[in-house]
Amino acid sequence: MAAEETKLVGIVMGSTSDWDIMKEAVKICRDFGISYDIQALSAHRTPDELENWIKKMEAQGCKAIVAGAGGAAHLAGVVASRTILPVFGVPIPSKYMKGMDSLLSTVMMPRGIPVSTLAIGEAGAANAALAVISVLALTDPAVKEKLIAFRAKQAEKIRNAVLPELD
Repeated sequence: MAAEETKLVGIVMGSTSDWDIMKEAVKICRDFGISYDIQALSAHRTPDELENWIKKMEAQGCKAIVAGAGGAAHLAGVVASRTILPVFGVPIPSKYMKGMDSLLSTVMMPRGIPVSTLAIGEAGAANAALAVISVLALTDPAVKEKLIAFRAKQAEKIRNAVLPELD
């Protein structure tokens, strides 16, 4: 049996309803040509499958995991407790608390089990992937060049922006 292709980034969400947010992390990985594996796995409803996926990702050479969950779900924290890979948490907006519950459950990790927590929503998902890319850029010159070009393109877009005229 052939070895499976290395996926540098694991992306996991608590349920398929989180896809509209977490797809932003996928887009960034695709734009940078970074391999990834994406799953919908619940820390509470599918804990065995989640643990097996984490072990698989480690065995395949994964370098970091992006985990997004909403409500008081603690997917990123559970992932961080099961691996020494860097974990980047994305709080998913929730119906009643607009994501503040997600933010607090992700950011308030006990000492010794870190989760790097990003913003609530789409910006958090995109920035989580960019944070992983920054880590990968430390040892991969091609990724570093792509990240430098990405940042330069962002700056140029702002420099070229034209404000609307007053009526």
